[in-house]
Amino acid sequence: MSKTFIAPLIFLFSFALTAQEKAPPQVDLRLYDIVDAVSADSIKADITKLVSFGTRNTFSDTVSKTRGIGAARRFIKSEFDQLSKKCNNCLDVFYQKDFVTKEGNDRVPKDAWVVNVVAVQKGKKFPNRYIIMSGDIDSRASNTMDFTTDAPGANDNASGMAGVMEAARVLSKYEFDSSIIYLGLSGEEQGLFGGKGFAEMAKDKGWDIIGVLNNDMIGNIKGVDGVIDNRTFRIFSEPVPPTETERERTMRRFYGGEVDGISRQLARYVHKTTETYMPEMNPMMVYRLDRFGRGGHHRPFNDLGFAGIRIMEAHENYNQQHQDIRTENGIEYGDVLKHVNFDYAKKLTAVNAINLAALAWAPPAPENVAIGGIVEPSAKLKWKKAGGDDVAGYKIYWRDTTNPQWQYSRYVGDVDHYTLDGIVIDNYFFGVAAVGKNGNESMVVFPSETFRD
Repeated sequence: MSKTFIAPLIFLFSFALTAQEKAPPQVDLRLYDIVDAVSADSIKADITKLVSFGTRNTFSDTVSKTRGIGAARRFIKSEFDQLSKKCNNCLDVFYQKDFVTKEGNDRVPKDAWVVNVVAVQKGKKFPNRYIIMSGDIDSRASNTMDFTTDAPGANDNASGMAGVMEAARVLSKYEFDSSIIYLGLSGEEQGLFGGKGFAEMAKDKGWDIIGVLNNDMIGNIKGVDGVIDNRTFRIFSEPVPPTETERERTMRRFYGGEVDGISRQLARYVHKTTETYMPEMNPMMVYRLDRFGRGGHHRPFNDLGFAGIRIMEAHENYNQQHQDIRTENGIEYGDVLKHVNFDYAKKLTAVNAINLAALAWAPPAPENVAIGGIVEPSAKLKWKKAGGDDVAGYKIYWRDTTNPQWQYSRYVGDVDHYTLDGIVIDNYFFGVAAVGKNGNESMVVFPSETFRD
């Protein structure tokens, strides 16, 4: 090769290397380690212990050391306390409670305290920015007013609560930029009282809750219809916040965004992260708040304008939900330990753990995202940059208006505006995410404003 061609090749190689050095990594290798660290044996041990309390009905015994919800919540708190000791007091562990009365509540058999168990792992850079993983402590028999009959609640929802505890065991070994809350909620079966009280407390304290991952039944792989599936799971999310303004509703008519609220973006985030780091899993987005006519503990957070989703098994068995333990016509009823698949619960716990970590390591999302390009051949976006010195740059996402997931993306560097030449605004939906130097991204922010040059 002559010297004439060597110089241009060196220049091109140098230019490519410089561009590569500027771009953040595509994956964070620590998230693979987190997947591997989740233990089915630990989850099994916690579910077994929770089942051993006989019933965890919100209004059951609170004094006994071996039976009732009081013993269950003390066990959960003691486990969080022990974890905190192991991580140099990295967890702030406490009870949060609200008083509920019979008056006006047809599922409340007596006045009582609804007590949640909370463990907060404070972020180092953004301590007032929170990502929450929640599970329910309480269980129920066939009659929700019956707080004495055995109601083991192995899958509903000892599985979700055990997943929260296991996520805390794994993630407490790391430090994060944002705070993570591991949350055990009570009163779910009587009217979502625990979530309502905690969400209101967080709102009053001015906590910046960017996402709630509510885990309710993550251990069953055999549906009542006979389908067996240990890879698929559902992500329920509402389309837009119930707190949106009349102006926001009006803007949607002209600019779109009917399926692009903050909870739906959180669902897409979980879907994408799972496909990236756990490709053997099959995340299934369901475009509704929850199952048909039913509810879960993410809803009270949604009601106050926080992003929240429900993560759960794909195939439910209704013979094992809200049923007294019995056998009728050869059918076994009751939510007992033998029906829980601990390896599946491990997988869904890992899904939660990597998403908690990715969000807690990611920079804050850009603000005031605006879109332009009306009657022009190119879409234009601008935004207010996120805070923090760990931002590598920003990534623009877009998709066909009929597609559930972001299909296309372009990393545009550390800028606050960009024009996508040749991409017509009429044919796609758009969003912007902040990208950290470690490769983790914020949730995608859908434009809330328009502009014309």
